[in-house]
Amino acid sequence: MAETRYEGPRCGSGKKSKYVYLIDNGHGGIINGVYQTKGKRSPKLDDGRQLFEGEYNRAVASILCGMLEDNGIEYFNLVPELEDISLKERVKRANNINSLNGRSIYISIHANANGTNWNSAHGIETYHYEKDGKKSLTGEHIAKLLHPEFAKAANRRDRGIKGANFYVLRNTSMPAILTESPFMTNEDEAKLMLTRDFRQRVALGHFNGIMEIEKKF
Repeated sequence: MAETRYEGPRCGSGKKSKYVYLIDNGHGGIINGVYQTKGKRSPKLDDGRQLFEGEYNRAVASILCGMLEDNGIEYFNLVPELEDISLKERVKRANNINSLNGRSIYISIHANANGTNWNSAHGIETYHYEKDGKKSLTGEHIAKLLHPEFAKAANRRDRGIKGANFYVLRNTSMPAILTESPFMTNEDEAKLMLTRDFRQRVALGHFNGIMEIEKKF
């Protein structure tokens, strides 16, 4: 599988958007053919291919960042490294950036799994954690605008918006969501997620959701 190298965090240029989007591509990538995160992969397909979540996340995030760049939306690629960066460090980076601008939104991109063997679990979902329900803009607000666009673009079973006490959602200082693409442990969905077309669609769903946030908040 081809490797993708990253130059480092980039901030979108052009017009100034209302918010700065912190794009977190959960888990590590592939370095010299070696996947950097324990687990977080599909079973092997009959043709020998295998989906690695960190590689998938990075591909979607890279496409999304390109769309943001092209449209003058401010963003940071929060984890440009291929190494598996700890959750604590990811949160630290996000909070540091937010301390400088005070208008960040955190979006963590993932792929789902149910165990380690092929099974029938399928579909997409989005998570949030409410740190302060009194704020005018919360993770739930973000999820309600981005998730419908994500679901529409992915065209998979919509498992809905859910609350979760995930570390990166709980400890970031800005509105935060975590999206889960289809299941790596569903053979049909794993095959789909290996395609460039599906990755483009998922990235577009996130981008369209971000544009909804820009319009409505």
